[in-house]
Formats: sequence, C-alpha cells, structure tokens
Amino acid sequence: METREVKIGNRVIGGNHPILIQSMTNTKTEDVQATVAQIKQLTDAGCDIIRCACPTMEAAQALARIKEQISIPLVADIHFDYKLAIAAMENGADKIRINPGNIGDNARVQAVVDVAKEKNIPIRVGVNSGSLEKNLIAKYGGVTAEGIVESALDKVSLIENMGYDNLVISIKSSDVMMCVKAHELIAQKTDHPLHVGITEAGTITRGNIKSAIGLGLILNQGIGDTIRVSLTGDPIEEIKSAKMILRTLGLREDGIEVVSCPTCGRTQIDLIGLANQVENLVENYPYHMKVAVMGCVVNGPGEAREADLGIAGGIGEGLLMKHGEVFKKVPEDKLLDALKYELDHWEDSND
Repeated sequence: METREVKIGNRVIGGNHPILIQSMTNTKTEDVQATVAQIKQLTDAGCDIIRCACPTMEAAQALARIKEQISIPLVADIHFDYKLAIAAMENGADKIRINPGNIGDNARVQAVVDVAKEKNIPIRVGVNSGSLEKNLIAKYGGVTAEGIVESALDKVSLIENMGYDNLVISIKSSDVMMCVKAHELIAQKTDHPLHVGITEAGTITRGNIKSAIGLGLILNQGIGDTIRVSLTGDPIEEIKSAKMILRTLGLREDGIEVVSCPTCGRTQIDLIGLANQVENLVENYPYHMKVAVMGCVVNGPGEAREADLGIAGGIGEGLLMKHGEVFKKVPEDKLLDALKYELDHWEDSND
C-alpha cells in the first residue's frame, strides 16, 4: 500500500522506498560518548534510523554533539515536556516522536508544530494501547484496535489542522493480533507512512516470536514503511531480528541466509556450536546468498542442494558443497576455515 514519502535526515521512507530498520539507544543520551559508540555499533549491524530518549534538557542539547559523529538519521523521543521537543529540533533532530496527548494543551502542541514546520522536520505521532484515552476505552468497551486507530487519527487531524502534514504514524500494542488488526484498519484510512512494531514484546525469545508473527502478518499485506523490533535485551539483537524478518518476507535481499538442519541421532558433530559460528561468520559479508550447515554427510548434500555454499559434518571429516554439489572433503576441524575461505573468494570464483 503506497504511502507518502517522508524525508528523515539522509533517508526516505514511504512511497516505493525500502522498509527501513530502526532501533533505540539504551544509553543515557546525556552521555554523548557512550551513545555515539552504541549508535555506531548499531549502524554497522544494519540500523537505518536511530532514536534517543530525551527526558531532560541536557539530553536534548546533547543531540547536537551526537549527530555530528554519526551517519544515520537521529530521532528524538519526547514525553510530556513540549520544550524538550523544541530543544531537540533546535539541536539537530531529524525527526521527533511525540504523543500529542501527553505534551499538554493545544497551544503547546502548536508551539512544537510551528518549529517542525519551520525546519521541515517530520513528526512521528505515536499512540500505544497502554496510553489510550479513557473516553475511547469507554466508547469501545475496553482497549481495542478501533480505539487505537481513532486515537491516532484524532492526533493526526489535530496536527494537520495546525497546518502541518509531514507526519509518520505509529500505533503499537503488546497484544499481537490487536496490533495487526489496528494496522489493517489504519492503512485503509490514511496515506501517511506507518512505523510498525510490537511494543513491549518481551525478552529475546518471547519478543522475537511475537515480533516475527506480528510484523510478518502486517508487512506481508504491504503495510508498513519502517520497523522496530522491541526487545528486552541488547539493541543489536533488534537489528538482527528485523533484518531476518524482512529477508524471510522477501523484502530485503542484502546479507547471507543461513539454513541448518535440526539435530538428530545421526548428528556426529557439535552442530549447534558450528551453526552459531557460521551465523557469526556470515555477518561480515554483503552477499545475497544461502549457506547451509548440515549435521551429517548422509542427508547433508541433498538437503543443501538449494544452497550456494554448504558444509556437512561427520566424524573426523566433513564435506564442503558449492551450488548443491560436493566440492571437496575437509577435516572436521577445518570446516569453518574452509567455508570462510570460500566466502573470502566468492566474488572471484563466481565472476
């Protein structure tokens, strides 16, 4: 579903542009050195847009020093104090995230909108199910997808009536199916770009499952322009998960896909350890390809037939496969080295 284009720093979302991956720093924004270091790590991992919390004036003012040291767009996350939103924009924020409902009266929202309009800085209008207004809870008999959508569109209309429409909408819930339904509803009612995520998804295991299901159902309908996987853990894990979700849906073709067989009674090597090592290894290569990691030499070659490269382990000896065919035998303890050699020389061998 095609949406309006919105420019965020040096990137664009909406229209026919690729879905961009976001994350949020968990450092104290006032600690410029630590925040910049984390943003650079996230950028290297594949983060396209980064958001920083601005709970204090010191944090908002720190954005200027942070921005001059990073290469991706910087979004300021604002709650409650409209002065912090203005300060963030004055200190170089490429976008601000606000909930007009907790910024204050309309005069304060107008003050924020006026600065955004002057600087042409997009506003992300964010509504979470946990902050739904009491009148909408009463109207719909509880927290519902319909209530979330109405709340978001009310806030969008408020800002549009103030003369500004450079907006991104975010409607999030920790209830996966409610979140899916809300996005299906709002996509029919607006052409503003949508920032998609399952909020408060949980720890890495639980959060990844909930995010994969929710984002998968939403994105597969052509809904969504930028995503964040929200995990209770290292933000790097959010980027890895987001990339995997997009690749699985065929929405990104960058990076190497690793497939590996489940362990069984035929497995004669430390397949789990080897597969994890391969996962870490391939992160350093930009190729669009598939690498297979198989636990035995019986079914390994057949199961790896669709992979560009593959390894299959046995006692003392393993197989290296290329384009589905056995390429050479390799000592068991040299399988990873052999795979790395092939990846290092992949472009040369496939010219």
